Amino acid sequence: MSQAPRPTLRPRSVLAALLLLVPLAACASPEGSETGAPALAADAPLPTTVPKGTKLIVGDPPTKVALQLSGEIGKFSFDIEWANLSGGPQTSEAFRADALDVGAVAEIPPIHAVWTDLPAKIVASKFRQDPLAHPTYELGVAPGVSVRALADLRGKKIAYSPGQAQGALVLKALKKAGLTKDDVTLVELPSTGDVYPNALASKQVDVAPIGGVNIKRYLTKFGRDGATTIAHGIRDDPGHLYVRTTTLRDPAKAAAIREYVAAWAKAARWVYEHPKEWIEGYYVKDQGLTAADGEYLVKQAGEPDIPADWADAIRRHQETIDILAAETGNPPLRAEDLYDLRYEAVGAQAVEGRSGAGAAGGSGDVTQGESTDAAPQAPSANTVAGRSAGAAPQAGLAGAGRSSDAIEGRSAGGAYQVRLTATGSQGAPR
Repeated sequence: MSQAPRPTLRPRSVLAALLLLVPLAACASPEGSETGAPALAADAPLPTTVPKGTKLIVGDPPTKVALQLSGEIGKFSFDIEWANLSGGPQTSEAFRADALDVGAVAEIPPIHAVWTDLPAKIVASKFRQDPLAHPTYELGVAPGVSVRALADLRGKKIAYSPGQAQGALVLKALKKAGLTKDDVTLVELPSTGDVYPNALASKQVDVAPIGGVNIKRYLTKFGRDGATTIAHGIRDDPGHLYVRTTTLRDPAKAAAIREYVAAWAKAARWVYEHPKEWIEGYYVKDQGLTAADGEYLVKQAGEPDIPADWADAIRRHQETIDILAAETGNPPLRAEDLYDLRYEAVGAQAVEGRSGAGAAGGSGDVTQGESTDAAPQAPSANTVAGRSAGAAPQAGLAGAGRSSDAIEGRSAGGAYQVRLTATGSQGAPR
């Protein structure tokens, strides 16, 4: 049986259209300071003031539409330029071209970013309530192929996309079934658009993970020929915002990112609470889908879960890293090193309407060029992976999360740091 090669992500030139959309001049220097301020240390508290002239380039199209529909898009205390891109490969390409500050992806791109010398940190995480009842993907089965359970994957040709969520799902499904790559044939194909449904229909592959509206369309179009899908029974709901570590060294951008994370979380909640507006404004008008498709996707997504404590998410992410490292030959990583815990509770607090969530969901006391003496926020949790932050709250610091000193079990110096994903028409993060 053939095996998938070790996944690599080679730097390529960003398309000319992308460079026109997000000019290089708008991005921060490697030291990251647009204002001339000293670089922000990785364990320093997040600034709560966004200086005048700060700008973020954000690749998160669904959130842009949600903010437009909710009337919140003009309430940021900084300038945003929106990049019309999504998914891990496009986001990494834009990061490498210094043409993007914030990207929206699933759980695999941050791992591969580090493996390909693109240091990055997760600053926001979103999941689904009852994730097994609301999976992002199902395993599509080609017409005439008999697969009713994961054990039936043995001997099958399976579509595989290294570096993306679908590829990791395939590896997890094999492990759950007690199989290895040697028991199947992995066929490397991009997971974009309708590539996987077409590969199934043409019998190029026997099985492929398909997501979003492609599940509904595949069964509608090819079900009469015997096409089916099966549930994989694996949690596949992570959605993250992540940024380059160089960007986080810019105190102005770090503060603006904090405000954006809060807005992103509130937008996710708004989408859930306004399904009719979201179906019409995003799925129909923006994505060109039918209202029926939109209703299907809204039901499939269910209710968002935006946790204030990332300990469980980090544990699950570690399991994914371990599977990928073992199967690809890449070095193991510590999942917690992928997360900037200073942002940990920002989204949850914004959704709850607590102090620290103001303009467009950002800091209520953050205005352009103005400082604050806000009251301290007690964090919702003081441990990550069983370690205590061991620090007392301090006024004027950004809410929630712990400094890296606290994560390592050392005192954070008396300071507490006061979860939509990019989708294509499939509605599935990549």
